[in-house]
Amino acid sequence: MKKIVNVCLIIILGTIPLRAQDTRETSPQVGATQKIGDVILYVLPLASIGTSFVIGDEKGAWQFAKGLIITEAVTYGLKYGINKRRPDNSNDNAFPSGHTSTVFHSAGYIHIRYGLKYSIPAYTLAGFTAASRIDSKKHDILDVLAGAAIGLGSNLLFTSTYQRERMELSFNNNDGYYLLGFNYTF
Repeated sequence: MKKIVNVCLIIILGTIPLRAQDTRETSPQVGATQKIGDVILYVLPLASIGTSFVIGDEKGAWQFAKGLIITEAVTYGLKYGINKRRPDNSNDNAFPSGHTSTVFHSAGYIHIRYGLKYSIPAYTLAGFTAASRIDSKKHDILDVLAGAAIGLGSNLLFTSTYQRERMELSFNNNDGYYLLGFNYTF
């Protein structure tokens, strides 16, 4: 478990200087919408993987980490391979949106692993982050749609539905008496 935590923290925190630097370099006047989107970029993945650890779902945390590695690799491979100019003309790393791919990976992970009802708040935050990237003129609609597709797609490769142990069968033998037990948790 400790290895998974270390890998996940390195993945999530390893991108902070790159993204924070991009924000400071390109826009000295960062709006509130962009700031909130930047906060969600880090809070949502940490909350997603943190929830898996809290409920004891180490397998899910590992699935999240593998999906995040693929999401970031594909996103940054495309960013530096395509060199699309940002709408604010700050640099050539617009396509796809890294913020969007990361937050939609987190929301998609929650959806596939734990169910739609738990992922609705995550999808709302992911949508807000995508909109904040368009509002701040860092991306256009194509950039955020591609980012969302990458983030959601990586979950299809690694994430499986969470299966809790619901049934328990027990047997006890005491002084010639036999007891067979069955327990089902709803």
